[in-house]
Amino acid sequence: MLKIQKPRRRSGAGLRIALVASRYNERFVNGMLAAARGHLEAAGAVIEEVRVPGAFEIPVTAACLARRTEQRPDAIICLGVIWQGETDHAQHIGGAVTAALMTLQIETGVPCVHEVLTVRTEEQARMRCLEPKTNRGLEAASTALEMGRVLRGLVLKAE
Repeated sequence: MLKIQKPRRRSGAGLRIALVASRYNERFVNGMLAAARGHLEAAGAVIEEVRVPGAFEIPVTAACLARRTEQRPDAIICLGVIWQGETDHAQHIGGAVTAALMTLQIETGVPCVHEVLTVRTEEQARMRCLEPKTNRGLEAASTALEMGRVLRGLVLKAE
């Protein structure tokens, strides 16, 4: 069931959030990107945006960002759209991206918010990427702000 987005108002002041977005299926990815960027800007977060050719290139880009020693993001939002076609290609790409992002966030301690969507129809893509009430980019931004604060708090407590 598609969840209506009611993002919590969170301060992003002092948080650095990276957006890694695929250019493939640009119309739909741009919809999520705009929603995420708007929410992060309203929260006062520092935003860095990186565009990549497709979903498969998202994890290596996120890894470069997460392993930085300077200007390391507090969270990384990963945005892409993969169309399910007649072959298993979409499952292979989607599974590889998911596994890589999970491993990356555990290894680096930088949350990687996964909004690389696999969709079967244009209607599914439209509802998740272009509709304001159900836009996954908004959900991703809200999650990134929360996780950035949570992990920053844990690191400070450890020091």
